[in-house]
Amino acid sequence: MSVLIFADQFQGKIKKTAFEAVQYGARIAQQTGSSATALVLGEVAAEELAELGQYGAVKVLHAADARLNDPEAAVAAKVAAEAVAKENATVIVFAHNFTGKAVAPMLSARLKAGLVAGAVSLPDTANGFVVKKNVFSGKAFAHVNITSEKKIVSVLPNSFPLEAGSGTATVEAFSPALSDGDFRIRTLKVETVSGEVPLTEAEIIVSGGRGMKGPENWGILEDLAHALGAATAASRPVSDAGWRPHHEHVGQTGFTVRPNLYIAVGISGAIQHLAGVNGSKVIVVINKDPEAPFFKAADYGIVGDAFDVVPKLTEAVKKYKGN
Repeated sequence: MSVLIFADQFQGKIKKTAFEAVQYGARIAQQTGSSATALVLGEVAAEELAELGQYGAVKVLHAADARLNDPEAAVAAKVAAEAVAKENATVIVFAHNFTGKAVAPMLSARLKAGLVAGAVSLPDTANGFVVKKNVFSGKAFAHVNITSEKKIVSVLPNSFPLEAGSGTATVEAFSPALSDGDFRIRTLKVETVSGEVPLTEAEIIVSGGRGMKGPENWGILEDLAHALGAATAASRPVSDAGWRPHHEHVGQTGFTVRPNLYIAVGISGAIQHLAGVNGSKVIVVINKDPEAPFFKAADYGIVGDAFDVVPKLTEAVKKYKGN
């Protein structure tokens, strides 16, 4: 049973979630006595491709077509299907991110393959191919047995710590059969946010809610985030009010995040927000309302005024780090 891992990239850089997927796929390969091959689309530097070997990829198929730098999902699924046939892969792994959510279902339909989206543990191959995943917004787990010949799994980001090794991967050029007619969507404009840690890849997040009283007060959260090396986020009412940009919105209708540490400041903890953050390994809540629902989900809680607590917390972090 060969394992193929779809390792996505952005602007020529392999994503952290792709390394997680490669590591996950390599461990499945170890379980089943097979090999792990990574598939990379678009123009990516050789050193980026070589790094995939440190996470268990034995081979990297590189489709270095400029048209695949940011391909539409249907094109990516077609390329992945060709790679599956070439490698005779029976297990295909994606990261459960925007790319994986779009491409994996299309590939599943093409291959008539069973799909488990959002896996949080390695499959149990001693009893079939049983994959554990979150259900009901993280309130429970389901164990799904994939019985089809081809099996597709997408890995929930930050479910497994990355452990770089000393392995190397052979890079092989891959030229899928594509025509101009395959590319039916044209990207006219791309707006990117630079200088920030992407929320879905952040290991620490500092998030604010309506308790911050207005956008002019966000500086204390940004100072804490900077001291921690964290990303900043916001609840939906904050982004809807225009206090913070929508790409910082976390919750059921925004980004779902799984950082090692989530600090919620002035957020009541409505169920819609909790659904997007309850996969966090540690949750710290700062709120002056002792009855705020978020305290029930918190690992640690501070009942106090954010405008007193946060600056003191920032100073303590700086002192601890020697800044």
